[in-house]
Order: sequence, then structure tokens, then C-alpha cells
Amino acid sequence: MKLLSFENAPIILASASPSRAALLKNAGVAFESAPSDFDEDSLGDLAPFEFVYRAAIGKAKIAIARFGEARRIIAADTVVSARNKLLRKAVDRADAKAKLLLQSGGEVAIVTCSVFHSRSKELIDVSQTRYRFAPFEEGDLESYLDSGDWRGKAGAIMVEGFAKPYIRYQKGSTNCALGLTIEAILPFIRRAV
Repeated sequence: MKLLSFENAPIILASASPSRAALLKNAGVAFESAPSDFDEDSLGDLAPFEFVYRAAIGKAKIAIARFGEARRIIAADTVVSARNKLLRKAVDRADAKAKLLLQSGGEVAIVTCSVFHSRSKELIDVSQTRYRFAPFEEGDLESYLDSGDWRGKAGAIMVEGFAKPYIRYQKGSTNCALGLTIEAILPFIRRAV
């Protein structure tokens, strides 16, 4: 029996995130998006590092079961932590505002777990990027909330957009904050079969 080879097939990105897709595209990685239906709510209330690890592994396992062990797969999960609270995606405008107010003028950690799986290799990277934000101006905050750009974003924050002018300090990778530590997985992508 001949094994199927997916060596030249696009990588499966088990995510619907436009930010993750943009990071892969900018790195010149051929991929196709196939979001995972992993139930993050099933994880309950965990510490940020444990939450993203379990969620990313769960997404990867679903993609592997769907596409097979031989396919190259990327899965990731991101959360925000502010004032000792785990901030996931906002469910509505009021929730987004509450999450953003917790971050306004404070220290924030954005934690991402990136998983790369292939037939020959597997990499799991859990990284953190820390920010200090200046207090968000009320008019900017309301405009951002009205835009809806916060939808689908961990902690409702966009460090590449709304929050960018409020960054007073950053320690760590912007890519981690955008949802995929591409610099950690790219060498594995290029060598893996």
C-alpha cells in the first residue's frame, strides 16, 4: 500500500483568524483555512498559559483527525490577561467595553500557543507579550466599539489597530500578540514533511 504524500499540499490553518492568515501569507507560506470547531468553553477557568495550551492542542487534534496524520497543520489560541483576569473574545459590545476598560492604563499580557504538526515533526510554542497601555480616551474607545473591529479578538484588543497609539511599553513579539508566533514555527515549516 502506497502512503499518500502531502509534501506539496498547502498547510492547513485550523483557524478563521484574519491576523493568523496574514502572518502566514506575509511569510510566504501556502495554506488553506479550515477552522476547528474545538469547544473552548469546555476548558473552564484556567490560567492563561494552560488555557491556550489546551485550546491549541484541542484544535490541532481535531484538524489531525479530519485531515490525517500526514498533513501539515497549524493551530493556535490566544488570550489576554489583565488585572488577574483571563480575557477571551467578547460576546457583545458591553462585554468588549468591560474587557477594554480592564486593560486601559494597565499592564496586559497576551499569551499565544502555536502548534505545528507534520508527519515528522511537532512543535508547540507558548509565548507571551507584555504591554503597558496608556488610559484609553473615551471617544476613541467608543469609536472602536462602534466599528465592531473588536469582534473575534482575544480581550477585544487590537494592538495593531486601536491600541497601537496607547502602547507605552512592549516586551515580546508583536506576532505573538497577533495570534501566531510565526518566527518560532517558520523554521519547522520549511524543513518538515
